Amino acid sequence: MRTTEESAWAPLAARVFRALWIAQLVSNTGTWMQTVGAQWLLVGHSASLVTLVQTASSLPVVLLALPSGVLADRYDRRKMLLAAQFSMLSVATVLTVLAFQDALTPTALLVLTFLLGCGTALMGPAWQAIQPDLVKREQLGQAAALGAVNMNLARAVGPALGGAVVAAAGAGWVFAFNALSYLGIAAVLLLWRRPTTPRTTAHSEGLLAAVQAGRRYVWHAPGVRRVLLRTALFIPGGAALWSLLPLVASRSLGLGSGGYGLLLGVVGAGAVGGAVALPAIRRRLGANGTLAAGAVVFAGTLVILATVRQPWLAGAALLPAGLAWIGVLSTLNAALQQRLPGWVRGRGLAVYLVVFQGGQALTAPVWGALSDGLGLGVSLLIGAGLLLAGALSVRRWPLYASDGVDPSPSDHWPVPHLMFEPGPAEGPVLVSVTYRIAPENWAAFTARMEHVARSRRRTGALTWGLFQDGADPGRFVETYMVASWAEHLAQHHSRLTANDRRFEEQARELLVDGTTPEVTHAFDATAGPVVATEPGNDGIRREGKAPR
Repeated sequence: MRTTEESAWAPLAARVFRALWIAQLVSNTGTWMQTVGAQWLLVGHSASLVTLVQTASSLPVVLLALPSGVLADRYDRRKMLLAAQFSMLSVATVLTVLAFQDALTPTALLVLTFLLGCGTALMGPAWQAIQPDLVKREQLGQAAALGAVNMNLARAVGPALGGAVVAAAGAGWVFAFNALSYLGIAAVLLLWRRPTTPRTTAHSEGLLAAVQAGRRYVWHAPGVRRVLLRTALFIPGGAALWSLLPLVASRSLGLGSGGYGLLLGVVGAGAVGGAVALPAIRRRLGANGTLAAGAVVFAGTLVILATVRQPWLAGAALLPAGLAWIGVLSTLNAALQQRLPGWVRGRGLAVYLVVFQGGQALTAPVWGALSDGLGLGVSLLIGAGLLLAGALSVRRWPLYASDGVDPSPSDHWPVPHLMFEPGPAEGPVLVSVTYRIAPENWAAFTARMEHVARSRRRTGALTWGLFQDGADPGRFVETYMVASWAEHLAQHHSRLTANDRRFEEQARELLVDGTTPEVTHAFDATAGPVVATEPGNDGIRREGKAPR
């Protein structure tokens, strides 16, 4: 018997998640209505110009997602989301006014679409990062699937509605609806009182340092990197559908804006149905099987669109494409959410958005150029080939199992005992940890310390090394350097996770009985020697650094 927690709809029981989900559905519907209006205004031009709508909306995420991720980790995410909503409302209002005045040129349309994409880029990491504040951790997979359902339900309604409105009254009205749709999310966010969370070092880091910390975490997190790789292998081929479908509708199938909207609606309907079936599919195929099957189904859809000229056959092929799209993206999103700790969640999700949206933004003009040069059918077949290659690669580069992955914070390191009080910017700091290991455990210990090394680098270490004493081979010395004392304190109090603790415990199981690691902290001597200072208010005499 399936429990309520396992239900695909379980996250909707959370009041704030449900309210935001409904408001987002209205906003996504407006976005898809606008997409149809924008693409259809350009469909009489070259294929390259039509596909630039996709680039204009996705490229800002590539350019701004990482800074937005830093802001999402550094500032109040609720306020960031509100700022994004009102910014997009302003841009959409300008777009609407120009459309009603017949002053909307292709250049102005693409520029304003780009500015709306900037709002999406600002919103994306913060929106993803608040999900653990809204639902239980075990429901993150369902929440990710419901997010995809939301987008695809809007795709089922928005394009058809947008196509009908464009045909009946003109594109200005779909732009107007999109402008008003941002008010719903803003209203829910204004009423939501987000739980108070501890401040992280991202609040005190400079922008570049915070970006570097996020990059360092992703680079040294194999599970996160594998999610990004799987995303990069799926998106270029998948983007062929979204980039070329307006041309398929107009040139291959002879449809108008209403027909194009209906085709997009079929994809959305398939995705909504897929969300209901997705938990059962995942139980049967597993995460990697879902990724491979989704890529194969999507490839099959592209082959059919490249060869058929009957609208009903194209529509039938797009129905399973919606299921495949939601299956792949919700699997990738859930895998990433389950691996990212709170202190770097915004930045980690920003990197994912760069790969996801960047793949679409950079390949969209390529698909347009290929369509102009080789033909629409050949371009679709090339996209299908890329997807099939990606499906075959799942066996070689699968997602890592998430069983046992626990990114919850763990404040398990003892407070350092020093003879002087370093300032937050004091650094670099050289940390040394000495272990006593019996000869029969030397090989096992060095193997287990590889996990510890990645943990140190993820949380702030610039360099890391493990050394064996030549005069005393049972003595192993681990050293790593952190940029500043503030960075090292962040390791102590906010960056370490339950996974990091488990890796350390596994290595320390091999210590000689009765011994414990010895930890030292060394500072840059060229910054000045340690000097005595006057007793503090508590009467205790401390040491400090002499000025340079």
